[in-house]
Amino acid sequence: MSNLIKIALAGEGGQGVQAVAEIITEAAHEDGREALYIPNFGVEQRGGVSIAFVQISSDQIRAPKFQKGDIVIALSERAIIRTKQYVDQNTIFVYDKSITNVEYLPQNAKYVLGIPAVEISKTELHPRVFNVVILGAVVKATGVISEQDAKNALEKKLGHKFEQDSNLRELNYKALQRGMELVEKVI
Repeated sequence: MSNLIKIALAGEGGQGVQAVAEIITEAAHEDGREALYIPNFGVEQRGGVSIAFVQISSDQIRAPKFQKGDIVIALSERAIIRTKQYVDQNTIFVYDKSITNVEYLPQNAKYVLGIPAVEISKTELHPRVFNVVILGAVVKATGVISEQDAKNALEKKLGHKFEQDSNLRELNYKALQRGMELVEKVI
């Protein structure tokens, strides 16, 4: 991938795509890089699709939006449909395997990776860390931030909750690691 990394994350409202985008952006910023995050949501509280656009670069970022992503993450069938326009032959497209209707998956992506993030979070971890599993997938698929930078950003965003319940820190770190492992297995 080039110096400028473009990421689009999409899912149903409440799946945590905005939180993941904020964490990635924070981690890149803390690492001294330019980072831009633009949320795109509207009626997701009533069941709509929420999209987050993230760009990270060591140079200046010239435009707030982009035409094609280096990585596109879709966490629902409607998110797949909504994000296909951001996919080209250089895109890594990641979706959750709980999506059974795969007819809408992009055919023109460099890689189309199905990972069982929902299943892993429900059976091994906790459903509330589903988005951190996705964060781990982004970290491993792009290399845009390091695992340690992701952990530092999680500390910054969730540290107050970690202080209240120390098990939450380990649970989130394990979710991050599992997301990385899931992508490592399919790449």
